[in-house]
Amino acid sequence: MSRDVNRPLRPLALGWAVLLPLAVAAALILLRDVLASTSTALVLVLVVVAVAVRGDRPAGLVAAVVAAAAFDFFLAAPYYTFAIRAASDIEAAVLLFAVGVAVTEVAQWARRELDRAGQREGYLDGVASAARLAGEGARDDDVIDMVRRMIGEVLDLDDCRFSAERPRQDRPQLRGDGGVVWRGREVDVDRDGLPTMDVVELPVRDGAGAFLLTASTRVRRPTLEQRRVAVTLANQVGVTGAVPPR
Repeated sequence: MSRDVNRPLRPLALGWAVLLPLAVAAALILLRDVLASTSTALVLVLVVVAVAVRGDRPAGLVAAVVAAAAFDFFLAAPYYTFAIRAASDIEAAVLLFAVGVAVTEVAQWARRELDRAGQREGYLDGVASAARLAGEGARDDDVIDMVRRMIGEVLDLDDCRFSAERPRQDRPQLRGDGGVVWRGREVDVDRDGLPTMDVVELPVRDGAGAFLLTASTRVRRPTLEQRRVAVTLANQVGVTGAVPPR
């Protein structure tokens, strides 16, 4: 349930996106009589890859633009102008830019998939921690408090508290399949978000109480996977019997 805090700040990433391709292209001036233009373009593609993997999409796109411009200025005849005479150099510059953009998109897709995998691992760790805490004979209040905090984090809520009262039919409810129902109608959480006018009840197993979810300050749109994780966490309370007597 943790977020990546190691990504560079955007100004720093954009700075590298500008300076690194320029510096490498300037250094390649020493080799332009030895290397073909396509080879120097490939070196600049590697620079764009490095920026895109370490930075974000804007940084990768900026690096692709700067790398293509630097290739044109430093490495394509006539040198130190933005004019290109050779058709092969034009093709190399265009391909450099196109490949840079494509690599940036692939890098961002891979980053998103890695983030999702990290989130799933965090969810599983949370469920396992709740089960382990209950299995070790922890107090009911401790189990409920831990589950309450985890549900609040998974769904990004304003507040999450537990009520030992039976769920009320007039409130929105988060069901076992991850769907949300309010007044007999299915709520499109992906489009409209969690209801904000009232708390959303997340019943524990056997209806022995419910977690009351508050999302009133802004619209929250937790994914179906996140909602199902919250249901699984809530069921840990029902499974272990960690429900205070009414």
